[in-house]
Amino acid sequence: MAIIRILGIDPGLRNTGWGVIEQDGSKLHFIACGTIKSDEKRELADRLRQLHDGLQGVMTSFAPDEAAVEETFVNKDARATLKLGQARGIALLVPALAGLSVGEYAPNLVKKTIVGSGHADKDQIHMMVKVLLPKSDAKTPDAADALAIALTHAQHRGLKARIAGL
Repeated sequence: MAIIRILGIDPGLRNTGWGVIEQDGSKLHFIACGTIKSDEKRELADRLRQLHDGLQGVMTSFAPDEAAVEETFVNKDARATLKLGQARGIALLVPALAGLSVGEYAPNLVKKTIVGSGHADKDQIHMMVKVLLPKSDAKTPDAADALAIALTHAQHRGLKARIAGL
């Protein structure tokens, strides 16, 4: 089985987390993670360009084979949800333009996959990411969430492959 490099993305207009892992069969290895920040004083279009350029730089630096993006959490503030959706569009577009398949995962599925509960908090996710990837060094919750999304993709892509092989 080939080694697969996975980019996980936790989209946000202020902070977009990213995390890169490698899956070698059942073994998972931490590669890198970080956060792309947009300047809140800039216009929306320029902030989206900042996210695009940052993700493009991650793609160039780490050459992932697949990507995974968290689905938008809809809240009561429609304006904030719309802005998050626009940032999520950038997170989907950048890897798609590079020809990568992009998995999408609901926040509750990520939490359930990583912690075992669909209602886990960010501290629990960060702790379990550190357990699953001991060499990881996520400095922000967004980076830890991105690693959790990449881990979720690794888990579910394996299930899909096993089901397809039946």
